Amino acid sequence: MSLWILFVAFMGIGGIAAIIYLVTRFHKFSFISGIPNKIISWIVACIPVALMASVVFYEMYTMIVIMLHCALFFILSDIGFAIYRKKTGKEQGRKYWGGVVALSVTVIFMFGAWLCAYTITRTHYEFTTDKSVGNIRIAMIADSHLGVTLSGERFAKQMERIDKEGADVLIIDGDFVDDDANRHDMEVACEALGRMTTPVYYVYGNHDRGYYNTREFTGEDLAACLQENGVTILQDRSELINDSFYIVGREDRSRSRWPIETLLEPLDHSKYIISCDHQPAEFAQEAECGADIVLSGHTHGGHVWPSGYFGYWFGVNDGIWGLYEYGNTHCIVTSGISGWAIPFKTGTYSEYVIIDIHGK
Repeated sequence: MSLWILFVAFMGIGGIAAIIYLVTRFHKFSFISGIPNKIISWIVACIPVALMASVVFYEMYTMIVIMLHCALFFILSDIGFAIYRKKTGKEQGRKYWGGVVALSVTVIFMFGAWLCAYTITRTHYEFTTDKSVGNIRIAMIADSHLGVTLSGERFAKQMERIDKEGADVLIIDGDFVDDDANRHDMEVACEALGRMTTPVYYVYGNHDRGYYNTREFTGEDLAACLQENGVTILQDRSELINDSFYIVGREDRSRSRWPIETLLEPLDHSKYIISCDHQPAEFAQEAECGADIVLSGHTHGGHVWPSGYFGYWFGVNDGIWGLYEYGNTHCIVTSGISGWAIPFKTGTYSEYVIIDIHGK
């Protein structure tokens, strides 16, 4: 919680500072600074910043992310042109080329970040095990956060794509919905899961039940809709599939849950154990208790660089994105098929994961 407070404080203070700084940058353009009345010139300099800030009516954090990146590119551009002038001895002149470059880079960069959020990539892992369990193909998604970059209909299209992978199971590893997801998207997405030929298992994330009780549906409504469409909910319990593979679904870390040893110790450890834990926070414990593979999401792969590293450096998360090894245990953190609130990904991209496991 303290890290979250720091994040919100940084975003708030950083956003205000970026707005003030950007007004001073726009005032450097000659067609604005050249206005004879200085008061009017500063008012005009505020207009493009106000237009950028109007994104707040779509989503506050999105606006702050755009402002911070624009301010950063202005700083880097000004430094670059200052170094260039110092080395060449040329004066700046009336045209503010540093500003032109900064605005151009901002547009290109944010468009690329938008593509990374909306374009869903297939990521493949392949492992072998000494256990005599045969083979299994696992499809995994996490953090669909319905309503951000995925509507119910767009989510359904992705499930059609994943169903063609021929996986033995699809694991939804938490944050299926968002705090302000609407009932229509939730129901359409659940119905899409019900049409899949691939059996679907679901594990809770920290957003699935909603934090603010302002949604059109409750956590109970979500669970009922999933079950009506044939989805198996694993809430601090396990299920044996193909007589060789356990899927263990943990309650989210944000709520009271069973210790991992309580879930894993009673299992037959000659079989392959797949532990699904939305938040990547107990890799070492799960490895010690005998999990063969741990599947997590939650971090969104960092989402907006470098935010993901703070949770990792402070020990809140055991991973950010990709594969981590704890002894013989493979731990995978997916960047998510979507993300929370912000329709940009600057340090990662959206993905679904396919995992092939080959036993004896």
